[in-house]
Amino acid sequence: MVRIGFVAVLAGGMALAGAMPSSAQTGTIRGVVTTDARTPPPIRVSFDQRVCGNELPDQSVLKATDGGLANAVVSVTGVKAKSAPEEAVVLNQKCAFVPRVQIVAPNGRVKTSSTDPMLHTTVVSQADGRQLFNVALPAPGIELTKSIGSAEVLRVGCSTHQWMRGWLVVTDEASAVTGRDGGFTISGVPPGTYELRTWHESLHAATQKVTVQAGKTTDVRIQAK
Repeated sequence: MVRIGFVAVLAGGMALAGAMPSSAQTGTIRGVVTTDARTPPPIRVSFDQRVCGNELPDQSVLKATDGGLANAVVSVTGVKAKSAPEEAVVLNQKCAFVPRVQIVAPNGRVKTSSTDPMLHTTVVSQADGRQLFNVALPAPGIELTKSIGSAEVLRVGCSTHQWMRGWLVVTDEASAVTGRDGGFTISGVPPGTYELRTWHESLHAATQKVTVQAGKTTDVRIQAK
């Protein structure tokens, strides 16, 4: 099981305590995650082509032409998010989970539904393979909501269409999911020196030190391999 939650080191050796500083007293981390990894070939579809098509892009490594890596989650170790989302919405759409990667707070909820005119299932599992829930969505428009537990990385799958993948990064740390260009922004970070931790479903990036100053933006570049 992947657990998320470490102690941050602040300038002057002081730990976070009490109320979060105002925006004027905090800084912003802005960056991009890149990779030289190859984009996988498309996934060939052997059934339900009427909805899915004959092939689908393999989004396990989704990157821009300049190498920007999408769907990576960057977290500031030990810094609590100002407002972590309490609900994740997992949509079965054209034989894929949309969005593929998202952040949700511990003890939050997962709402799942489908727009496809066929049977999907939404299966959410822990790292050790134990299922938290497995719900069937036999027709479009059905919405089901389930609760989740403590901080970890959860895999989303469909027992009908084995190629479908999604991920829920359950954390209350200040975090962001990279966009199609690999970019991300994390605001409201108290001044100090921290470790940035990057998660990706297929690739690995080393932790990186970053120093944040009040009222300023710190730019970083992270390489995933």
